Amino acid sequence: MRNEHGYEISLEWVGNTGTGTSDVRGYGRQQVLRAAGKHDVLGSADTPFRGDADRWNPEELLLAALAECHSLTYLWLAARNGIVVEQYLDRASGTIEVLADASGRFTEAVLRPEVVISAGDEELALRLHVEAGEKCFISASLAFPVRHEPSIRRS
Repeated sequence: MRNEHGYEISLEWVGNTGTGTSDVRGYGRQQVLRAAGKHDVLGSADTPFRGDADRWNPEELLLAALAECHSLTYLWLAARNGIVVEQYLDRASGTIEVLADASGRFTEAVLRPEVVISAGDEELALRLHVEAGEKCFISASLAFPVRHEPSIRRS
């Protein structure tokens, strides 16, 4: 039996400056992402692609989704394994490659979770990041490598 969950969002392009996409430089890249019952997310392209620096870009959103998925999976595994996590901070990064034909892809992402625990085995707490990487839905769906550079310390 499959256990499936569905998700829906809406994306509205709000960058029409009056002439649509009649010129590649003449339109804004601003978008609004919406999901029922949640705050809007203001999106745009990254600044090298004529976007707005004060809005989330797709690359940041992908990296954020990956880091959040990993952290939530890790916290669940910690709770199931007697690891009491008191603090969790990730300073994730990702690298994209843009090709001459303007296509591109992520070449890797690196998660750097800094975890503070008050109970449980530190070595197990460290190893659980491998399992979290395998069980995280987002990580399991990606076509690029995700490296983990976790640190564990006791409070």
